[in-house]
Amino acid sequence: METTPPEGESRSVKVLIIGSGPAGLSAALYAARADLAPVVLSGMDLGGQVSQTHIIENYPGFPEGISGSGLVEAFQKQAERFGAEIVFDMAIEADFSRRPFRVKTHGGEFLAEAVVIATGATPRKLGVPGEEEMIGRGVSYCATCDGHFFKGMDVVVVGGGDSALEEGLFLTRYAASVTIIHRRDSLRAGAILQKRALEHPKIKFIWDTVVTEIRGKDVVEGVRLKNVRTGEESTLKTSGVFIFIGHTPNTQLFEGQLEMDARGYLIADSKMRTSIPGVYVAGEAADPVFRQVITSAGMGAAAAMQVTHFLEENE
Repeated sequence: METTPPEGESRSVKVLIIGSGPAGLSAALYAARADLAPVVLSGMDLGGQVSQTHIIENYPGFPEGISGSGLVEAFQKQAERFGAEIVFDMAIEADFSRRPFRVKTHGGEFLAEAVVIATGATPRKLGVPGEEEMIGRGVSYCATCDGHFFKGMDVVVVGGGDSALEEGLFLTRYAASVTIIHRRDSLRAGAILQKRALEHPKIKFIWDTVVTEIRGKDVVEGVRLKNVRTGEESTLKTSGVFIFIGHTPNTQLFEGQLEMDARGYLIADSKMRTSIPGVYVAGEAADPVFRQVITSAGMGAAAAMQVTHFLEENE
């Protein structure tokens, strides 16, 4: 069941799940099956990052692959079938100093006996001149969202991991050429993706190189490059810059309340417990290593199972 936020009022719930990606929706499914009537705060985008992924080929049960949006829809329907409620709102403030925990949203406030944080992570930016100004004018962090705008054009992809190669391969559907710029001399992506990218006739590589500036007046026209080994600088003409250089966890809301590492990832034990009893975390908000749909979903299921035990012990 999809609902709108409670306008300006406080609402008591047993389990509040903050985030609606694979971790959040899996937690919702398990909590709903335990008759805990979980409420899921969707955030800005239902499904999070995965909803913007063109095709997922490594989630078990889908031998031909499935679109990210299709997988999210299936997750949502299954969770809602057992009584989970999706609220299209966003957490803007949290107080975990005592139970029930208070979470304010744009539309109201929730009082929760237990919380699962599944806020995920956000693509990291280059932080170079021209990047901010050219977002939406040739700079993108999502090939699935924006690739069709670059039909017949030359584009660059920055990065060397799975995401960079997956998105680069997707862009070959539209672009005349895709140049992958990587700061090292070898890729970090999986072997199958590397083979596909290295053998693709539309894909070229520039190694040991970083982007130092994104140039253009009204739209992207080129990038300034620097070889990290030789120091040599050059300019490359391009119409699009797609950036895939990692992620920043969406945990700023919980700073000063929950233990985090130096990068902002929430610290949890093997049972998904954070530093405050009753507050759990799942998915990329606590996972800088695996960052896969299946691992996030598994963490969400584990968190909900632990929430069930916690509430039984504390009622």
